[in-house]
Amino acid sequence: MAGEGRSKDLGKGLGKSGELDFPRPLTTVDVVIFTILDDSLQVLLMQRPAGEGEPFPLSLALPGGFVDVTKDRDLAACAARKLREKTGVTSPYLEQLGSWGSATRDPRGWSATHAYFALIPADASVLANDAHWFPIRGGRLKDKLAFDHGDILATAIQRLRNKVEYTSLPAYLMPPEFTLPDLQRVYEIVLDRPLEKSAFRTRILSADMIEPVAKMRRGPNRPAQLYRLKKGSEPVYFVRTFNPPE
Repeated sequence: MAGEGRSKDLGKGLGKSGELDFPRPLTTVDVVIFTILDDSLQVLLMQRPAGEGEPFPLSLALPGGFVDVTKDRDLAACAARKLREKTGVTSPYLEQLGSWGSATRDPRGWSATHAYFALIPADASVLANDAHWFPIRGGRLKDKLAFDHGDILATAIQRLRNKVEYTSLPAYLMPPEFTLPDLQRVYEIVLDRPLEKSAFRTRILSADMIEPVAKMRRGPNRPAQLYRLKKGSEPVYFVRTFNPPE
């Protein structure tokens, strides 16, 4: 009967004590953490330890590690924990990127990792001693990464660029106060192309995602209005992508 078949399937792999008795894959979470620093898009990388039995010793890798079943209620909680451990902050934006798994990606055994990407302002973080920012040039990183982290990073860069075309995600890379030219520059850095100033200003102000603060930035040119991201602001999705200036 159908019910008996399902019961047999559920019982497969269970020992006499009711515990699972088949090999299980290693389960990790990796986080691609982006910021804007020195006028460029940068990613946070770690140097792998050099201990005996460590895969890819001293190679660069994305922050991450094994799921801790005593601490992590789900994959997102594990990603947020890894982010806090390496940067000291909670990201205003954390999104699941995808999963990678195979029998060959980790020499220690069959491994599956669940990758997330996060956006943080550079001045908000206090990095762990083994964490450093690395610039992304021309949409790629020049350094080779451990495991399949190069593929994960490439996917994250493409996902970020695609979403920036029609969303407000760069606002999560901004310091607490910024001008509209500051925000436009961050869009241009991520997209790696210029944007038309008046159209950008109109779109951002009409999106109702930022608000003016009661002060101006003063410098050699005329004073510029300062803005901040509205508290609790969710990502805004635009009906059209951003077009470069003609």
